[in-house]
Amino acid sequence: MLLVAMHGDDNLELLSSHQPSASRTASLEEQDTSLVPSHPSDIKPLGNAYTADENIKLGAGPFALLPDELITQILEWLDVTDLMTLNGIPKSSLSQISCINLFSDTLYRPFLCARTSMLPYTENIPPANAIPRLLNLTVKDFANHWADKPFILTDPVKEWPVYKEWSMDFLLEKYGETAFRAEAVDWPLNVYGHYMRSHDDESPLYLFDHAFVEKMDLKVGGEGGSKYWIPSCFGKDLFDVLGDQRPDRRWLIIGPEKGGSTFHKDPNATSAWNAVIRGSKYWIMFPSAPSYPPPPGVYVSEDQSEVTSPLSITEWLLGFHADARKTRGCMEGICGEGEVLHVPSGWWHLVVNIVPSIAITQNFVPRAHLANALAFLRDKPEQVSGFRNEVKDPYALFVAKLGEKYPDLLREGLAELEKVQAGRKRKWDELVKAEGDEGFGFGFGGGDDEDVP
Repeated sequence: MLLVAMHGDDNLELLSSHQPSASRTASLEEQDTSLVPSHPSDIKPLGNAYTADENIKLGAGPFALLPDELITQILEWLDVTDLMTLNGIPKSSLSQISCINLFSDTLYRPFLCARTSMLPYTENIPPANAIPRLLNLTVKDFANHWADKPFILTDPVKEWPVYKEWSMDFLLEKYGETAFRAEAVDWPLNVYGHYMRSHDDESPLYLFDHAFVEKMDLKVGGEGGSKYWIPSCFGKDLFDVLGDQRPDRRWLIIGPEKGGSTFHKDPNATSAWNAVIRGSKYWIMFPSAPSYPPPPGVYVSEDQSEVTSPLSITEWLLGFHADARKTRGCMEGICGEGEVLHVPSGWWHLVVNIVPSIAITQNFVPRAHLANALAFLRDKPEQVSGFRNEVKDPYALFVAKLGEKYPDLLREGLAELEKVQAGRKRKWDELVKAEGDEGFGFGFGGGDDEDVP
């Protein structure tokens, strides 16, 4: 099945929607996706209470009137001694507490999510949803045809030395004592490696470190001795004009199976590429525009500064994945070992490791999305992120630096920005006129008027 109608360069090739990793497929086929083991404490889903002869929660006195979510929050404030006193349990009996006939979705669901296979959600991608897979692209083809579209490149990463050298064992041997950021904690890599092998979490901690190049003393770029370089098709990163004042842009990502990120857009209206060094990742993506709804199960504030979605990736997959596949604009794909995926500016995306994975990702501003970045920095200063504290006005800084190095590009970007604003004003005037003439009522749903913000 061919997925891509190519443009331009005759040397580009079409690729079928093959599975990128035979070892990944084999490991998934070994999983039994039909059974979830019993909870170790015999807790069962809430629905079982309706046919049970006994429900021990009813013996909890006034606590029985409270929802389980509130009870767990209250209990989090108590230490072990307080919990034992509350229950009248002698210390010697602590290990003998029975939860038979306890029915709670709040307690059972994390256990279910931690043991739910990814296989039903990451396989059998509908052809209409499949993210295009290409060998490579030229700078011209990217700029003219692909800057607004997700795609996977299968060739460039395989040339990187890190692709040929890195494995988890290699990194542990060389950088085991080096501290990397995992969520909000800095852990030595050997500690995080132990966590990866032994965790039993619904939402595994994800190593996501923006200073890995300095910590690992890596040379990057295209010169001799470089460990990796930006795929050439992406062209200039216009945030490079900021030099040391640019926001955080690159990250080392390491995580176990089911590690990943829930739905979000990349910061500051940037685009991104994500290169898988080891493992494989499942991506599901949606464009962001008034004509497209947000992803199912994702609720966005009016100014798009706050996103509310289920607490874990697996919860979203269980509750919303089927609807998402039927939602207009949905795109899905598996980025395998040695491949790189492009995330266009403004696109919603969720990503999850199918198997333990190592990846490098970088955000950038291509020429095609310069106006988006200018608009974001100027119009949404409270949402701008990644700049150091001494940068008080990122928009003014970017305009000044861009004007010094690429004055023609700045003029073009500002002209595009004004054109978009003029279109918004014209649309607003038309709506106000329609309201006056016909009693029209309207709501904008919190989005911008251009197709990709």
